[in-house]
Amino acid sequence: MMRLPLWILGALLLGGIVHLSTVLAMPQAATQDAYSRLERISPVNAVTQLPAPTAQNATMPFMDPAFAVAVCRYDLSAGALKLRAPLSQAYTAITFYTRNSVAYYAINDRAAGRRVIELDLMTPEQHAQVPEEEDVTAADRLIIESPTRRGLIVLRALAPEPGLMPMVRQALAAAQCHTEPVPQQ
Repeated sequence: MMRLPLWILGALLLGGIVHLSTVLAMPQAATQDAYSRLERISPVNAVTQLPAPTAQNATMPFMDPAFAVAVCRYDLSAGALKLRAPLSQAYTAITFYTRNSVAYYAINDRAAGRRVIELDLMTPEQHAQVPEEEDVTAADRLIIESPTRRGLIVLRALAPEPGLMPMVRQALAAAQCHTEPVPQQ
């Protein structure tokens, strides 16, 4: 009489372990992740605007048609990355992702406090090689440390009305990301 509940409990426990293992392994096993999809249409260390999403075709899933989106696939092997993104009038956000789609930093126009977001992206090793300048403060130079050498920077700008989309896309077109060598001490 006691054997049936034990078998059921064992089956539920085994099913839970298999389910949890599968859910945790899926991000590494996925072949159509964001980085892979963007690899075909965007060069490394350059900003590429994504086409506006339609009901039949979207570069990435769950894209909001009220936002213009640009991406920069980066590779920090050759040096630090310099990102410069002018802000749109309504709202601009920049999010940093590792190669495996883990978000590790985000900034928006409200936090930037300027009309342009300028920052340096580098690995911890590259950051350690940057000389300390006494007259430069953290507010003057924003340095982001990337946990991986490769990843994605996603720039999103809001067009509050459909007629403002060309202006928002023009602001994103002026964004730049390029490699610059880390100065040696």
